[in-house]
Amino acid sequence: MPELIRNSPWSGANHKWVRSSHGVHESPTGTPDASTFTEATHYPKGYLPEGTPVDASDLAKLKPYVAPAPGVPAVNLGFLLSPSRVVGGAATPVAVLRHGTVGVSDLAALNITFEAPAFAPGFIFED
Repeated sequence: MPELIRNSPWSGANHKWVRSSHGVHESPTGTPDASTFTEATHYPKGYLPEGTPVDASDLAKLKPYVAPAPGVPAVNLGFLLSPSRVVGGAATPVAVLRHGTVGVSDLAALNITFEAPAFAPGFIFED
């Protein structure tokens, strides 16, 4: 696995939650729709942190991820690979992880609440 940067949000993302490099280099660019995220919940420090789970069904307007009904696969799941600064109601474009191995406990360590779905095509979830 390549060396992944693990420090402050603006000098590089903390990719500890990415458990393999699979999917990192193939990540498309997406733009969060800041109007669908809540400032106090999602970006109290002025940015959406890396590791934020998103609904990536429309890469031009990423929205907060909402778990599907039980038994329904999470086909539109993605994770921000870097912080996305939110200024004046607009968020900066970022790479979106669409497949790979994700450490759920590492997301929790970043204060990101996420419960792994039973099935998300392309993803493997570890504790």
